[in-house]
Amino acid sequence: MSVQALYSAATGMRAMETKLDVIANNLANIETTAFKRGRVNFEDLFYRHEKLPGTEDSAGGLTPTGISIGLGTRVAAIQTEFHQGAFEETGRQLDVAIEGPGFFRVTDATGQILYTRAGTFSVNANGQLVIGSASTGRVLEPPITIPEDATAISITPEGRVFVQQPGSTALTQVGTIELANFINPEGLLKLGENLYAETDASGPAINGLPGQDGLGILRQGMLEASNVEPVRELIELITTQRAFELNSQAVKAGDEIMQLVANLRRL
Repeated sequence: MSVQALYSAATGMRAMETKLDVIANNLANIETTAFKRGRVNFEDLFYRHEKLPGTEDSAGGLTPTGISIGLGTRVAAIQTEFHQGAFEETGRQLDVAIEGPGFFRVTDATGQILYTRAGTFSVNANGQLVIGSASTGRVLEPPITIPEDATAISITPEGRVFVQQPGSTALTQVGTIELANFINPEGLLKLGENLYAETDASGPAINGLPGQDGLGILRQGMLEASNVEPVRELIELITTQRAFELNSQAVKAGDEIMQLVANLRRL
């Protein structure tokens, strides 16, 4: 076994290690609202061509095949699978799930527009709807303010937000939740905290109202669950671990053969 074989097997170990990291992240986010699983794609490396196809043989004919030796593998891409997650009914009036394509738009503290599918809304001290966490609250874009005395909030599938106030049975519209979509959602930059940022690969955001122009609709009182399937991830984990072990065995065997050859040369 040549030194090149050791390096080729090592590329396999490195690639499988990356896949294990991605699987571990998928499993860690099984309970993360609206999390989208990652999928690792591989590609083979370039080849050492000892004889090209179509070489003229001794009889003047052209050889149908050549001799090309591959030099290993590498990670080609880690794609985000945006297929719909299951719905979890919460009954909370500020929990909103997106059924179909689309993202909520929120404004970061720096003024940057970010995107999320996690509709865990809250109301900040100014009465504005925010996607919040324990560390920060990001205001929904365009802003929607909920009156302080609102006794009930209703959000329609088309994104219209109504409130009921004391002394009145009528509902008053206070705003409309808009959605955004992208030509290539897989090109969005993952930022953590259930947030994505626009990139040149994703293309510019296409803003619109829920239920229009191919955008999804809203479901109040529900949240979108992670689209990670535990059984699928465990199968991927086992097969990836086995592939890693096979490549490590190839490295070990190659090392033993090289030591044997070195010892024979000393004789």
